[in-house]
Amino acid sequence: MEIRLSRRAEYTFLDNLKRGRHRWLRLTPAYSARLVAERLQHYPSSTRVLDPFGGTGTTALLAAQMGYPATLVEINPFLVWLSRAKTRIYTPDAIQSALEWGQMLVHKRRDYTHSACEPPPIRDIQRWWDAESLAWLTTMRTAIHATQATVAQASADLVWVAFAQCIIEFSNASYHHPSLSFRESRQLALDMQSHDQRFLEYLHETARDAHSNPYLEPCVIEADARTLTPLDGNIYDLVITSPPYANRISYIRELRPYMYWLGFLTDGAEAGELDWRAIGGTWGIATSRLKLWQPQLPVPARVADVASRIRAAHPTNGVLMANYVVKYFEDMRLHIQRLTELLASGAKIHYIVGNSSFYGVLVPVEQILAELFAEHGFSRVAVVPIRKRNCKKELCEFEIVGRL
Repeated sequence: MEIRLSRRAEYTFLDNLKRGRHRWLRLTPAYSARLVAERLQHYPSSTRVLDPFGGTGTTALLAAQMGYPATLVEINPFLVWLSRAKTRIYTPDAIQSALEWGQMLVHKRRDYTHSACEPPPIRDIQRWWDAESLAWLTTMRTAIHATQATVAQASADLVWVAFAQCIIEFSNASYHHPSLSFRESRQLALDMQSHDQRFLEYLHETARDAHSNPYLEPCVIEADARTLTPLDGNIYDLVITSPPYANRISYIRELRPYMYWLGFLTDGAEAGELDWRAIGGTWGIATSRLKLWQPQLPVPARVADVASRIRAAHPTNGVLMANYVVKYFEDMRLHIQRLTELLASGAKIHYIVGNSSFYGVLVPVEQILAELFAEHGFSRVAVVPIRKRNCKKELCEFEIVGRL
């Protein structure tokens, strides 16, 4: 029977654009703070919360704002930095220092010429930014690096957040698709003075948000969700998370402009390596490695059937995509196995996941993951449809709930 769902924009990143620190950086696949709040409100304040796929820090920040002790795990070092910046407790002095430093930077960057400043090695960088914006970004980044030692890390992070917001606003990037693309014609034309003013506006907005501190500061850890190391000894009562979907939308591809400008990436090979380490990643070198990848664990019957149909559906890329699907579920199985060691008896899970489709073959991600949770000792496992996604008609988001 066909499931009738609305798009429910309030459960997407769009809702975060109205929520202070949650809006500091846009990541299209992110879910909303509202979705997390609706689930957290049913648990006592002593509940220990874990988000093993931390992303931009939505779960950890919302939990901290509501007074819940929380731990976030994320494999991407840029997202780890962003989550720590978003969830930090800022002092008034740190915020004031950031504002004063930012004001100084708009003057300091004029000491540098564009030709003397190296932009990051982004391929076809002129496609991203016009000459004026590229000159502003390179001189401002140089000024930040040259003077950062004069301020505390907390103050520096607020300025970097404002700079990161300028990276996309001044670009020709468009987010009217599931992943980043480019506008056919440039929508924004700013001179240097206008760039400076917009940067200061972003910095003041960020500073205002920083004054509203969470009740607690969560623990943010850079780690692989398959091993969840080094979480040994920590026991959690509740998991609220959204793992990468099995749809080949790469977080690295989505985040690469930020990661290059802020120094978390230096070349395409490094990006490919990080995407290969991430669950669901297939960008760059990860694609060629996937062609030769072989499963190390028994393949569940439902996964094998789906992979077989994908393999037969396309004469050239069917094998690659079949491997992708099998590897995705093997990685998620490893994650679930490790997760069970870190949860208290009776702990509950809320996993927000999306199904996917390759060459007309529907991958029932929610059903397969629900079966894996049941296989690993979770009871009362259920799949609840949440919303229709803004892409193919058969693609939806679901919530997997259960108790250990």
